[in-house]
Amino acid sequence: MISTSLRRRLHGAGRAALVVTAVAVLAACSALPQKPQPVARYDFGPAQALAAPATPAATTEPLVLATVRAAGVPDASASIYYRLAYADARELRPYTQASWVLPAMQLIQQRMRDVLSGQRAVLLDDDGATPLLRNAAYPAMLRLEVVDFSQVFDSAQSSHGVLRMRATLSEITPKGERWLAQQVFDARQPATSADAAGAAASLAAATDQVAQQLDTWLRQQNR
Repeated sequence: MISTSLRRRLHGAGRAALVVTAVAVLAACSALPQKPQPVARYDFGPAQALAAPATPAATTEPLVLATVRAAGVPDASASIYYRLAYADARELRPYTQASWVLPAMQLIQQRMRDVLSGQRAVLLDDDGATPLLRNAAYPAMLRLEVVDFSQVFDSAQSSHGVLRMRATLSEITPKGERWLAQQVFDARQPATSADAAGAAASLAAATDQVAQQLDTWLRQQNR
């Protein structure tokens, strides 16, 4: 006959075995590969139509928009970048769980063309501009270079989207390009949230703001 003390020891050993088994099961579950989080993808949303200018441009000649280049950000990157101005404003950091649907320079070029086309015909280098460049009319060429396109955090909770871009306007002549004008545009739009969604919305708003400034500037150049 098993004594009371022996029964107690056996019972305790059984409980300990159950605890060890439970811990082993939990450890095995934690070792299983986790389902990756989906990457959020953003674009600029619908473009806002420009109001008709009070004084339209004196010319209806088409404008050739060159491929938008990047000077301060990776040229072919679809990453959404941010800077921590309160820590190190020189470091450009990408959001790891969010990106643009296309490289940022392509999105900027699309939006500039959409907005500027409201007042003039805008052609890209690769969609019919080459024959025009050989005509006697010699349309103007617009070159855009993006210097900064990022969400800047002034503090952990406060940030804004920044687009800084250099625009160069030239005229195509039989002897080559003739420089006409150059202007730097800088737009800053507050972000409503300190995350990638806030970055995408503020950067889209900054792009629209620059597009409108660029339209005004081109009309001042009679283009």
